[in-house]
Amino acid sequence: MRDCLSDLNVHKSMGPDGMHPRVLRELADVIAEPLSITFERSWRTGEVPEDWRKANVTPIFKKGKKEDPGNYRPVSLTFIPGKVMEQLILEAIIKQAEEKKVIRSSQHGFTKGKSCLTNLIAFYDGMTGWVDEGRAVGVVYLDFSKAFDTVSHNILLGKLRKSALDEGSVRWIENWLNGRTQRVVISGAGSSWRPVTSGVPPGVSTGPSLVELLHQ
Repeated sequence: MRDCLSDLNVHKSMGPDGMHPRVLRELADVIAEPLSITFERSWRTGEVPEDWRKANVTPIFKKGKKEDPGNYRPVSLTFIPGKVMEQLILEAIIKQAEEKKVIRSSQHGFTKGKSCLTNLIAFYDGMTGWVDEGRAVGVVYLDFSKAFDTVSHNILLGKLRKSALDEGSVRWIENWLNGRTQRVVISGAGSSWRPVTSGVPPGVSTGPSLVELLHQ
């Protein structure tokens, strides 16, 4: 736990609690033990603190006209301790997914040691091989708009259980999804809290296990 806190990025923004990650990082030696007790109890019982299920959504301008809401990328800011717990859950899922060979070798995105470049190289190698053999080759590119934001919670949980991941991890994620709320915060002013009915948890969506499971 101390290592997790010491590795916190101090340049990240605060969550709804207003606690800066720098504070948690500098107090790692003091709060590591009580946080470990909290995390262990949360894991054992499947109970997720209500605060961990809250998020401030901050719109980040991308390009184009600032008057167009579609030109902003929403960034979800959650409680730092909750994010640390999500990372621990993610590591457990990844380990189980690797042991059960859930992740296919064709998965490049969000996979350690792989990237867009390795994906492009593998794709180019396959296509040129077929062309050299005189075979006809056709390519279709698909880009699903806001794919992670519209994932059904029931489908996600069903995929996790189908992949034979341990029930403790699935139960924790299920309880984490239930009761999630978020609000939009701009220049310090916040909207009312609204329930989150779809989407992949922000802290675990970067793992190859969930990415791969959603594509099966």
